[in-house]
Amino acid sequence: MSNVYLLDTSAWLTLIEDEDGSDIVRNLITRAATSEVTLLTSFMSFMEVRYISLQEVGEEATAIRLSLMESLPVLCLESSKSLGTIAAIVKARHRHSLADAWIVATALENNAILVHKDPEFEQMVSLVKFTKLPYKR
Repeated sequence: MSNVYLLDTSAWLTLIEDEDGSDIVRNLITRAATSEVTLLTSFMSFMEVRYISLQEVGEEATAIRLSLMESLPVLCLESSKSLGTIAAIVKARHRHSLADAWIVATALENNAILVHKDPEFEQMVSLVKFTKLPYKR
C-alpha cells in the first residue's frame, strides 16, 4: 500500500467545512506531520478552493482557508511539462474537468492515492487508486 496521498479539492473542502469524512483527512494530516505518510495536493486544488470560496464565503474567509491550507504538512505540487502531458492524456480519454485532469495526473505521476468525494472519479478506478470520502447526500 502506498504511503503517498493526494488531497483533491473535495477533500480540502470536506476538512474546511467539517463535513462527513473530515476525520479521515485530519488523520492523514496528523500522519503527515509525523512523516508516516506523504501528503500532496495539486496547484489546481488551491485554485479551486480559492474560486469556490470567493463565490461562497467572500475574500476574508477565502484568505483564512488558504492560510490554513498553506500551514499544514501538505506539499503543493506545481505544473510541469511531464504533468501537463499526463493531464492532456487524461482529459482526452475521460470526460472530466480540466482541473480534475490535472489532479488525477498529479496522483498518477506521484503514485499517490487520491483522496476525494467526487463521484466523477468513479470512472477512473482502473487508472488511479482512491480513498473515497463519504459523498454528500
